[in-house]
Amino acid sequence: MSLSFYTMSTVKSRREQYSDATRAALIEAATRRFAEFGFAKTALEDVAADINATRGAVYHHFSNKQALFRAVHDTLESAAVDNVTRLAATASDPWEGALWALDAFLDQCLDPTYSRIVWREAPTALGWPEWHLAEGTYAYGIIEKLITALIATKEIDPVPLDTATRIMFSMLGSAGTTLAEAAPADQRRLRDEYSYLISRMIKGWRTPSGQAADHGVGEQTPA
Repeated sequence: MSLSFYTMSTVKSRREQYSDATRAALIEAATRRFAEFGFAKTALEDVAADINATRGAVYHHFSNKQALFRAVHDTLESAAVDNVTRLAATASDPWEGALWALDAFLDQCLDPTYSRIVWREAPTALGWPEWHLAEGTYAYGIIEKLITALIATKEIDPVPLDTATRIMFSMLGSAGTTLAEAAPADQRRLRDEYSYLISRMIKGWRTPSGQAADHGVGEQTPA
């Protein structure tokens, strides 16, 4: 009985590992497809074929193409938030952390895969209400935390938290959409312009003590 129990447990564990690996492979393959061809022109059969799987394997993990896209979108956004959070945490103070987070986000928006899937394809693939809610889930929280830290350390004046967060959320959303729709030759210039103007706006909220200790990060005028 004991031997049978451990054998079944081992088989189940291997099945779970295989299932998880298949799901991850499907998300990776779908990411490439959605980034290259877009949501409308991506077929589940092609995603499955890319990893030598069947269409049934796709439906085992995802109810439809939208569900697969949702998983791709969530994976990209989770990674982006983790990266921004990690960079902000390594800064010497909340002010520097906020500016580093801003630049990390804008740099992320220059990534072709992230830019196309999150900013160009997602509003259509998920529907605007769900997409907007998802962006709020990923972006709103980290913006709120950054502004809260700036207020708590007296880097900025005690601005209304919810209103300030919504303003920043809207501006970053505008930046993401603009960079996604811009011609490649214009993206770096636009990225630098958004960095400069948003950081200048945040600096307008600074307290006198914060201005005295200004690091000058993000203050260069774009060329």
